[in-house]
Amino acid sequence: MKHHTLLASALIGVVASARSMTPMATISAARLLGRSTPGRLALLDRPLFRLGALVLGAGELFGDKMKTAPDRTVFLGLLARVMSAGIAGAALAPRGREPSGAVAAIATAVPLAYVGLDIRKNAMQRIGQTRSGLMEDALIVAAGVAIVALAVSSKSRS
Repeated sequence: MKHHTLLASALIGVVASARSMTPMATISAARLLGRSTPGRLALLDRPLFRLGALVLGAGELFGDKMKTAPDRTVFLGLLARVMSAGIAGAALAPRGREPSGAVAAIATAVPLAYVGLDIRKNAMQRIGQTRSGLMEDALIVAAGVAIVALAVSSKSRS
């Protein structure tokens, strides 16, 4: 699938707004399955980075349900979103447009983190932290997988 727009980059920013590590985990999983991203990013070809991204992605899904989990808009939460969205946005951008892809993803992730936090807090009041978190996880992980699956190609076709 040819991509000439930054749509995949912006959409992965939506994912990063809710789960900071999911964009990198889904891209790492795709790379492990032999897929390549449109944008060049040597970082994704390092096995230790791929494993770390997968572990952090899984850990975040568990940690989010803890009563002591910080809001996604605290400084470190936003920093993680900026970094993950930037890396993932660059990887999903068309070749040669990686910086623009990073900017598109970050510009989507940061403001939507605030919107998502408000939605999540309302859901927590209604159905609790764990149930609302599991529902958000299912939606965000599915979105991340779908976005990455549509944006990547098999290495044999690249």
